[in-house]
Amino acid sequence: MKICLKWTALSLGILLAACSSAKKNAVSQKPNILFILVDDLGWADIGAYGSSFYETPNIDALAGKGMKFTSAYAACPVCSPTRASILTGKYPARTSTTDWFGAPQPETVQKHWTRDKPLLPASYNEQMALEEETLAEAFKAGGYRTFFAGKWHLGHEGFYPEDQGFEINKGGYWSGSPRGNHYFAPYANPKLPDGPANENLTNRLADETIAFIEGNKDKPFLAYLSFYSVHTPLGAPQNLIDKYTQKKARLGLEDRWGTQGDNKVRLSQSLPVYGAMVESMDMAVGKVMNALKEKNLDQNTVIVFMSDNGGLSTSEGHPTSNLPLKAGKGWLYEGGVREPMLIYWPGVTKPGSVTDQYVVSTDFYPTLLEMAGLPLKPEQHQDGKSMVPLLKGKKLDRGAVFWHYPHYGNQGGSPGSSVRLGDWKLIQWFEEGRGIELYNLKEDLGENNNLAQANPEKVRELQILLDNWRKETQARYPSKNPNAKPL
Repeated sequence: MKICLKWTALSLGILLAACSSAKKNAVSQKPNILFILVDDLGWADIGAYGSSFYETPNIDALAGKGMKFTSAYAACPVCSPTRASILTGKYPARTSTTDWFGAPQPETVQKHWTRDKPLLPASYNEQMALEEETLAEAFKAGGYRTFFAGKWHLGHEGFYPEDQGFEINKGGYWSGSPRGNHYFAPYANPKLPDGPANENLTNRLADETIAFIEGNKDKPFLAYLSFYSVHTPLGAPQNLIDKYTQKKARLGLEDRWGTQGDNKVRLSQSLPVYGAMVESMDMAVGKVMNALKEKNLDQNTVIVFMSDNGGLSTSEGHPTSNLPLKAGKGWLYEGGVREPMLIYWPGVTKPGSVTDQYVVSTDFYPTLLEMAGLPLKPEQHQDGKSMVPLLKGKKLDRGAVFWHYPHYGNQGGSPGSSVRLGDWKLIQWFEEGRGIELYNLKEDLGENNNLAQANPEKVRELQILLDNWRKETQARYPSKNPNAKPL
């Protein structure tokens, strides 16, 4: 009897130890999240999406490990609204964050170049509201360490990353582009101490991310690496600029141009300094990915890669071309909102898989929380749909996706709204006389053939969807400009 009791106690001890170990293992197996957001990177700007001029071997390798999305969308054709949509799970129209923070308001437009346009822009909120439970706050509540590096552009002091759930902030403040010596130290960045003279900002942000990962390798973490690259002003290490100058000459490339509205549009990827910026960013991505592998974290870290809006092709130096897509940053055409997007979920995503299922940046909120096994809050992520079924190789019924940009873009775009459902996309412009445009994206990716007149029933269907959505989100509209000059 004594022997039986002894073995029973021993068995119980082993069982308790096993349960304790299993519990610790379950906690340690929560996936880490590395979210990489690039600024102004165009859909066609990386090798995996067809670029033959820019070299992006590390990002291409990520595409080979995970899932490539060929129809992924930013929620807005400019930066701040899309960034807010990722962190809140809500469309910019719902949060009234529809333009880049710092753009003219109706009462300040008289100091702006758009002061004579037919419409006054809609008013918008110039910060991401503290009342929103951000992605970072949700992960922090779930036991994750949270880290932010790079461009924020979601409000002034009091609305910085550390006010919105990120425990550590390296470089995020109100500015939408690098100040000081731009992409080299000194940075004149209140949230990023200067490194040695001429230190490269893109590489520095990678180093800061790696330092965070090393310090938190035994805990689940959300690391949000938000590059200032490839936003203007353009700048990159000189050796890379020289490399692309020589490559352009060797390939016999010439700068080619067309027109988009009243603007000149670049039709060739051939600008050496931009190519250097893209490769510099790719090198930084590779550096962080290698650090994950060295720390044996690569098999338990989800990596997301995306851009915040289309490539800059119609103004401010016209650094890239988005062909075969139409227009670029600041426009509601595909070139302004369709993004390169990759997701690597170790053990789940099929290596080298590709999907043409369209998704939008609001979808990250429910997706990442589901990946981490954290509770979903429908009242917060009102406009996102989880991509988890899609990442597991199943179908996703996404429904319609919407855009609302009641502003004039610095890049030439005009106020309007749009909706995509299935292969069809409708754009409604707000200027009088511009009317409706309808495209079948499966047959006409470049949006060259307006099918509105030939398909009145499809126009009616999509217009009703768009009207109802704007009403439900309480979208704000532009108004007539009493000082407009005749067209």
